[in-house]
Amino acid sequence: MQRPLVPFVVAAVLLCAGCSGRSGSGSAREAEKTAKASPSRSAADHGAAVRAAVAATERSSARIDEQIEIGDGATEYVVSVKGDFDWAGAKGRLAVALRNAAVPGKTSPRMDEIFDGDTVYMGGFAEMEGSWGSIRRDKAEAHYVLRAPVNDPEHVLRQVAQMRRISKVGEETVNGTPAVHYRGVLPDETVTLRMAKEMRAKIDSAREQVGGITVYADAWIDRNGRIVRTRLDWPMGAAGAKATMNLTDHGKPVRAKAPDPGKVVPMPDLGGPLPG
Repeated sequence: MQRPLVPFVVAAVLLCAGCSGRSGSGSAREAEKTAKASPSRSAADHGAAVRAAVAATERSSARIDEQIEIGDGATEYVVSVKGDFDWAGAKGRLAVALRNAAVPGKTSPRMDEIFDGDTVYMGGFAEMEGSWGSIRRDKAEAHYVLRAPVNDPEHVLRQVAQMRRISKVGEETVNGTPAVHYRGVLPDETVTLRMAKEMRAKIDSAREQVGGITVYADAWIDRNGRIVRTRLDWPMGAAGAKATMNLTDHGKPVRAKAPDPGKVVPMPDLGGPLPG
């Protein structure tokens, strides 16, 4: 599989001198102030609403359109994840691409993913000549900040369900759909959920150096009680990472067939910017 193309971005985001979530942009500071403002009982009520929306979403399917932006203040990379996913049926098909935001015309590395039960298949690489790699879904790990293992949308929803200090921002329109916007923060253990050991160590080191790191979480819920957008945001001064996932066409049929077993090569582990 492809090796990491942008390892220095992760180092810059995690270890940039003097940066932390507390010294982020004005919008980030406003988010923290808003999150702290809600009374505990209201926050508990909002948490129940978010968890119920996650549960309702996971009983169905949706179209996925996600963008993960990772930058060090000078260079920004964008990972796009698009496709269809059926949480209830444990299947889906996603297309993943990486691009340098400063070079829009450059060909992007890309990868296809097929989720089928407990297994994720990865292919689409020219050098693999039609073969696929595979890994158990529960064995995959995240190697970058705000990335889900093998771009699993279920992992993103699991993190959102663990939001804390939640406030109700208000009603907004998302992709033409009226929705209620909630905002909170992620606990440290949720930020590093299913993250590779070496990356957890880097984050722990960064947290110690800057005296704490804050990751903000947002969820938009439609009138049917389903998630239509999530956003995880780790502002670090001029650097940072942000992952925004839009969910549309709830309930749509999803077709995802596992590759021919003769074309599959099991992978004990994998890393790189495309699998996350």
